[in-house]
Amino acid sequence: MDTEGSLRERLVDVGVDLVLTEGSASLGLREIARRAGVSHGAPRRYFPTHHALLSAIARRGFEDLAARVGAAIAGTASPRAQLQAVAQVYVGYALERRGMFELMFRHDLLDSDQHASGERRLRESTIPLFEGIVALVARCRTEQDPARRPAGSDAPAQAAVTAAALWSNLHGIAQLWAWGSLQLTLGAPEPDGAPGRDPLDRLVTAALDAHLGPAGP
Repeated sequence: MDTEGSLRERLVDVGVDLVLTEGSASLGLREIARRAGVSHGAPRRYFPTHHALLSAIARRGFEDLAARVGAAIAGTASPRAQLQAVAQVYVGYALERRGMFELMFRHDLLDSDQHASGERRLRESTIPLFEGIVALVARCRTEQDPARRPAGSDAPAQAAVTAAALWSNLHGIAQLWAWGSLQLTLGAPEPDGAPGRDPLDRLVTAALDAHLGPAGP
């Protein structure tokens, strides 16, 4: 017999499977309940709104992305190499799990306060990712020529701005590559959903170079 917790997790598990196999448009409340084997009203016992359930599903995406980032930077010493790894994982994840990625950054979910009692708002799930990028940007700056580094109290703020610009750049690369727009302008092969292609890697490197300067020898 299902406990309250196990049924709640099953609803989220079903939602994760749906978004990965059929896309974010498939996440209707009735369909999730049907596939979980419960009545269409049962999810309301655990999630006060449809948005609350979608946010719980999207939170799994952030957890998965965080685990991939952690694995990618493990054993990588230099902050620039770590930032390169984070950038490649981020873009690769966006292309491999497009439905989940779309759900994770839906504005109506990120900006919603309608979540299950005791759970963090979804937008708070983006904070560790962004803070990690900010920290790596700051470390990259400390290794650069002092003449190029911001000084004093401006340094953390400028690192955050640079990190935000880099994040936006990577997000745009992922979206435009997924749509095929970058391939059209660059004459690259059509997208096939697999990360690690050379033109895409070069775009990621170019984004880092644009915001941080070229990597040292």
